[in-house]
Amino acid sequence: MAFFFYPMNERYAKEIAYEWTYEEPYSFYDLTADEDDLREFFDPETWDRTFAVLDHGWRLVGFFTYGFTPGCMEIGLGLAPWMTGRGEGGMFVRSGIAFGLQHFCYEGSHVCLSVASFNKRAIRTYLSAGFEIERTFMQKTNGDEHEFVRMKKRIRKKR
Repeated sequence: MAFFFYPMNERYAKEIAYEWTYEEPYSFYDLTADEDDLREFFDPETWDRTFAVLDHGWRLVGFFTYGFTPGCMEIGLGLAPWMTGRGEGGMFVRSGIAFGLQHFCYEGSHVCLSVASFNKRAIRTYLSAGFEIERTFMQKTNGDEHEFVRMKKRIRKKR
């Protein structure tokens, strides 16, 4: 499947926030589950590093956010509920990394992400995409403290 990346806009943000609902236990990822996440997602100031992802039929299938810390391109991502569990996650992750590397001309050594520790399905996808588990940590979100897994992938440089 081919993925196409477009700058986030209000139309895409509304569809993701208000039309994407996940079944338990993944409802944790519904954007309406956390006011701060929802507010940040709708902040146009963040849209220069947030991208809607469409498929070849121009359907909105996901999104990626990018940030940068010393030595790491940080990614956040979401896949449409109807796309989860279909084996498309690995290609989606690899496409998002490739887009971020090219779009931001990133020359650092690693790509990093954090995922809720209960999300074994996503963790397996990230491991198969070359990420390694770095550590676990607690983070406040969705009105409580939850355990997350920090993952890191070394980027291979072209010779």
